[in-house]
Amino acid sequence: MTLASAPAARTKLTVPERLRALVRASEAGLVALAAIIGCIGGAAVAAMSATTQLLRELLYQLPHGSRLSAMAELPPAAALAGPTVGGLLLGLLTYIVARRRGGQPRRPLVDPIEANALHGGRMSLRDSVYVAVQNVISNGCGASVGLEAGYTQIAGGLASRTGIAFGLRRSDLRTLVGCGSAAAIAAAFGSPLTGAFYAYELIIGTYTIATLAPVVAAAFCGSLVAQALVPQAAFVDVRALVGALHPGVTAADTLPCLGLGLICAGLGITIMRGVTLVEQGFRWIALPTALRPALGGLCTGALALATTPQVLSGGHGALHVHLSETAAAYGAASLAVLFTAKAAASAISIGSGFRGGLFFASLFLGALAGKMFYVLAPGIDAFDMTATACAIVGMAALAVAIVGGPLTMTFLALEMTGSFPLAGLVLVAVIASSLTVRKVFGYSFATWRFHLRGESIRSAHDIGWIRNLTVGRLMRKEVQTVPLDTPLEAFLREHPLGSPSRVVMTDARERYAGIIQVPEAHARAREDSTCRLAELVRHVDDVLLADMNAKQAMATFDRVESEALAVVDGTVSRKVVGLLTESHTLRRYAEELDRQRQAVVGETS
Repeated sequence: MTLASAPAARTKLTVPERLRALVRASEAGLVALAAIIGCIGGAAVAAMSATTQLLRELLYQLPHGSRLSAMAELPPAAALAGPTVGGLLLGLLTYIVARRRGGQPRRPLVDPIEANALHGGRMSLRDSVYVAVQNVISNGCGASVGLEAGYTQIAGGLASRTGIAFGLRRSDLRTLVGCGSAAAIAAAFGSPLTGAFYAYELIIGTYTIATLAPVVAAAFCGSLVAQALVPQAAFVDVRALVGALHPGVTAADTLPCLGLGLICAGLGITIMRGVTLVEQGFRWIALPTALRPALGGLCTGALALATTPQVLSGGHGALHVHLSETAAAYGAASLAVLFTAKAAASAISIGSGFRGGLFFASLFLGALAGKMFYVLAPGIDAFDMTATACAIVGMAALAVAIVGGPLTMTFLALEMTGSFPLAGLVLVAVIASSLTVRKVFGYSFATWRFHLRGESIRSAHDIGWIRNLTVGRLMRKEVQTVPLDTPLEAFLREHPLGSPSRVVMTDARERYAGIIQVPEAHARAREDSTCRLAELVRHVDDVLLADMNAKQAMATFDRVESEALAVVDGTVSRKVVGLLTESHTLRRYAEELDRQRQAVVGETS
C-alpha cells in the first residue's frame, strides 16, 4: 500500500457504517428505516394476536376463529379456571424473573410514552419482550385487558433498539419509536390513519412535516403486513349500516353528541380512579404479589359466570355484537349491568397485576354507554340518531377520556364506518370529552399512573432534556472558598476591587456559610472599621443542589433574587461543590430550547 492510498483506506466505510450514515444524513433513509420497522411491527402484532387466540381456544375449548367475548355462554368450570390458571402462570413468571434478579427491586418498565417524554426514545428491548409476554398471557387467559399496550411496547422497543444501533439523533429516535407504535395500532385495527395519529398525539406529542413521511409509511406497512399474515375481518365492520347510521348532519344533531361526550368524560374519570382504588385494595391484602393475579383471575371469572362472557378478554367479539343491527334489542338495565361488570372486570384485572391496558376496554365500554344514552336520553327521537350511531360516538368519546388522542379516535370512527357525517359528530363528542377530562382531571390513564408513581408526565412531549440539563452539569466546579473567621483586612487584601465580585464562605467545619459581595465588603470597611465578615454574608440558607434541573434552578434564582448561588452536596452536609450564575443558566436553557424548536420543525443546527 502506498502512502497516497493510506488515507483512502482509513476512510473507507463498511456496509453497516454506510447504512448508518445514510439513515442519519438522509430523510429518505429514515423513511425507509421506518417502513422496515412498520413491517416488523405488523408481524409482531400478527404473532401476538394469533398466540392469544390459540390460548383462548385451548383454555376455553372455543371453535376455531371464535371470539371469547362473543360467546353466549361458557362452561362454569372453564369460566372460573381460565383466568385463574392464567393468573397463576403470570405470577409464576413474575416470581421466576424476580428470583433471577436476586431479589433486587425491579426498575419501572419504560413504555413508549415515558421513553419519548423522559429518555429521548430509549427503551429496553428485553423489558419490552417481557411486557409483551405478560400481555399475551393476560389477554389469552381471558383477563379483561387489551393487547394494544403489548403491541405498542414490543413495536416501540424494536424501533428504539434499531434506532440506537443506527446511532440516531435524539429527535429521530423519538420519531422512530412513534413509528413503531403507529405500526402496532394500525396493524391492530387495520386503520393506518388511526395508527399514524396515535403516534402523533400520544407517542411523539406533536405533528410536524418532518415526522409525516416516516410515521405514515410505518403505519401503512404495519397494517398491510398484519393483514397479509393474519387475514381477518375489519376491526368492526359496520359499513353496511352506514346509510342507516346517519344520513346527514345538522346543527341540532351536535347537541346530543355534546351531551354524550360530557357524560363519557365523567365515566372515564370514574373508571381511572376506580382502577387505582382496586389496585390499592389488592396491595392491602396480605397475599404474595405472585398470587394476586390468580385471585384477580378468579374474581374476573366469577363476574363472567354471574353476568356474561362479554366481560372477558379485550372485548372484540362483544363489540362486534353490540354494533350489529340485532344489538338494538338490549335494554337499559342489561346494558348498565354489562357496563358495570366490564368496568369492574377491567379494574380487577389491572389492579391484581395482569398486564395490559384499557384501550379496547374503553372502546367497548363507550359503545355500551352510547347505547344506554340512546335508550335513556329524553327526546332523543327528535334527532336523526340511531342506536349504532350513538354507540360509535360513545365509543370514541369514552376512549378519548381514558386513552387520549381526539383525532386518533375520530379517524378510528371514520375508517371503521367510512361516514364523514358521522365522523363530524364523533369529533364534537371527543372534543367535549377531552377538554372536560383535561380541565377536571388532567391525566389520561397512562399519565395518571405516571403521576401515582411520582413522575410529572402529562404527555409524550420531550421534557427529558430539561431533566438532563442539571445544575451539576451547568455549575463551575473550581470554586475557591474562604473561612468565615478570616479578618476583614486580610479578606480585602486578598480580594481587591476588580477581582471576582463574589466569594463563597465556609464555617469552621468547612460547610457553606454564605456569599459575600466584594464591592459591598470594601464599601462597608470604609464606613465601619469594626465591621466583621459575618455581618456581610448573604444567602446563608439559599443553595442549589447538583441534581436540580435548570428550570428548578431558575425558579430558585427568581425567589431569592440573586445573580449567583452556591451548589452544595446536600442540605445536611452543605459541602460546597460548585457555583452557578443565573445568566449562564438562562443562556444554556435558551440554547436547549432553540435546539428543541429546530428538532420539532425539522431543521438541523
